[in-house]
Amino acid sequence: MALAGAAARVAAVHGAAELPERLRLYDSWAACYEQLHRRGFRCLHGVDGSAGMLERARSTGLYRELRQCVLGQEPLPAPAEHYDAVTLVGALGEGQVPSAALPELLRVTRPGGFLCLTTRSNPSNLQYKAELEAVLERLERQGAWQKVLAQEVDCWEKATSEEESTQGTGYISGVVYIYRKCPMLPLEEG
Repeated sequence: MALAGAAARVAAVHGAAELPERLRLYDSWAACYEQLHRRGFRCLHGVDGSAGMLERARSTGLYRELRQCVLGQEPLPAPAEHYDAVTLVGALGEGQVPSAALPELLRVTRPGGFLCLTTRSNPSNLQYKAELEAVLERLERQGAWQKVLAQEVDCWEKATSEEESTQGTGYISGVVYIYRKCPMLPLEEG
């Protein structure tokens, strides 16, 4: 896909006000789904709210299991403590996956497992980012997980408008967060 086409698609998804419209846009984007298999990951499960994205993912043959799920509106279709690692990349943002979905991601991660999350730091996402970081910190204070990494990335993705560009670079910045789920402590008897 040409860079201009990708920028237009990202801008359309970010500008869509209602979930059904965003899902329709993702359905139309599904043919451009990226491969995830290059680094040796073989037992992949995926969820997406977009049926089109799931169909595209299914056609790659990379996933053992794919399920439709709108994060933040319904529970993940997986048992508790099921996954060694959970990733949510490119979906934590204003009008997409709410920060309230984080406990659900924790629920399906095994103790000692890792969660990799990303969000954008562009001007239109700053309020969401602040809310997200408050939830991340609250879960850490509660002992649910331990921060491994929180790293700003200057040129995270191509900006779709000059207003969103970080210091006129043509890119927006983002943040990568990696957390490790804490083991549950046994209850004391007595």
